[in-house]
Amino acid sequence: MEIPAGLAHRVGRHTGDLSRAVFRARRAEGRVRTRLGRGPEPVASGERTGPSGCDEAGGRRSNVLLITVDQQRYDALGVHGQQIARTPNLDALAAEGIDYSRCNVQSVVCMPSRSTILSGQHPYTHGVRANGVALPSDALSVAEVLRRSGYRTALVGKAHLEPHFDPLQRFSENHLASMGQSGPWYGFEHVELAGHGPALPFHYSDWLYEQHPEAVAGFATVLTGEGGGDTGAPEVHHNPIPRELYHTDWTADRAVEWISRQGAAPWFCWLSFPDPHHPFDPPVDEVRRRVDWRDVPLPANHLSGDAAEDVLGGRPAHWLGWRRGTFTNPEGGPTTVVPAALTDDQIREMTAMIAVENELIDDAVGRVLAELDRLGLSDHTDVIFTSDHGDLGGDYGLVFKGPYHVDALMRVSLLWRPAAREGIGGTVVPEPVGLVDLAPTICSIAGVDVPDAMQGQPLPTAPGSGRERVLTTWDSQFAKVGMHLQSIHRDGLTATRYGATAPGGGGRFRWQWPIWSRGCQVPSYDGHEGELYDLVDDPLQRVNRWDDPAYRARRSDLLADLDDHLPPERLPLIRATGPA
Repeated sequence: MEIPAGLAHRVGRHTGDLSRAVFRARRAEGRVRTRLGRGPEPVASGERTGPSGCDEAGGRRSNVLLITVDQQRYDALGVHGQQIARTPNLDALAAEGIDYSRCNVQSVVCMPSRSTILSGQHPYTHGVRANGVALPSDALSVAEVLRRSGYRTALVGKAHLEPHFDPLQRFSENHLASMGQSGPWYGFEHVELAGHGPALPFHYSDWLYEQHPEAVAGFATVLTGEGGGDTGAPEVHHNPIPRELYHTDWTADRAVEWISRQGAAPWFCWLSFPDPHHPFDPPVDEVRRRVDWRDVPLPANHLSGDAAEDVLGGRPAHWLGWRRGTFTNPEGGPTTVVPAALTDDQIREMTAMIAVENELIDDAVGRVLAELDRLGLSDHTDVIFTSDHGDLGGDYGLVFKGPYHVDALMRVSLLWRPAAREGIGGTVVPEPVGLVDLAPTICSIAGVDVPDAMQGQPLPTAPGSGRERVLTTWDSQFAKVGMHLQSIHRDGLTATRYGATAPGGGGRFRWQWPIWSRGCQVPSYDGHEGELYDLVDDPLQRVNRWDDPAYRARRSDLLADLDDHLPPERLPLIRATGPA
């Protein structure tokens, strides 16, 4: 059964309208509460107890600027082989700092990965095992650890620590702006939130509605799959918004404004750009000025026709099912998209739009770093850059994300430029690391003891650390999908073990699931399926060696190692309460 034409778009539009109506009601409530002296309850905050500006030796404590993007591939940067987008500022950051060439995320979707960044824990332990699971209010937070030691803390941009599909604004992330609040929240004293356009009730949306209402209608709506642009490519849209009003520049501007007000106090700022996650709707003037999609080559790992069928046919069934549209990939992208039906030109246009979004991010990063120089802060500010996960981006003829544990989704850029006074940089670290290592690293930079509950380790600053492995897990947000994957990368091999299909902590979503699952044939796995790729001989990961007798011993060794290093689980499981 096909979804009627335009249904997903209408649902998205009406959800946005409802969200704005609830926003106005919440704002009125917030004004009343303010008059009564009763603001919303803070999330994870307490007294600041540490020194304000000096380390134990009496020197100035280092600031930390953590820059993240959403759904950016490892090869999105020039320094990592990008041929379309120009990223001179991030390339320079890599050259001046430490470039971790094998950083794997601990989850290939937003909420679990972002919760790992904040907590320094694996999804099994912090409990956000899938999108739609809210990070518990008592979760470990590196922002709170630093705040208690005397740091000023801020999060500017996309958070996604609580479900976004929340039109009634039950979660604090979705009503901070409407209540006129900017924190405290999960250890951040100051919060200004943005999403993928104005449909969600964040600070950027409110600013756009109030200051530039004429720009609101130019955005696409995420997850509708609606075709646009020149080729009718899904989630592509020509947005007439001026660049200075787009959320990339707004996010950078707000971060710079906050940083400039901190004076001599040490600070930690998480600057989180919503792009290059779909929908692909950057300012159309920038698109026309920067790239012509007709000149864009297909991705190096793009496959179509029989070649795609042959490669995906050697993997668990949902890979080929998604290509054909029999499995609608409800946990990774618009369910209306059938990858096999995408034309080469549509892939080219999507790739071009992503490249423009990445260039705009690079420009914004350059402005922020220049402002650090102007304010005299670069000498004692550590800068870290990464993405929460990658994007299939046309590999194997597939787009977006989902339960697919390959480098396109698992491997991301991780750059760390230590404060100039440290004299560390200009090196590449090839050993495997993960986003679980960010929170311990930030504690180390700040001179704060790493909490025992953090499971990562401070990042090495040079090759030769002896690190051997990095783990990634997947658990479904929909009970009726019920997929569970566990992956280990070690010695140039990536092994993924499938668990038996089971609801786990997935939600039932009695009215959303019937819409998102129309026409979806969910495969059932018995726990014997898997994938094994030899990245030395097969860097594009086209040959699944799971059942290859020549790899049987190595597979067994990897799975034993995986079992030895799986993190402890938070029980009972926290159930998904929103579909995204």
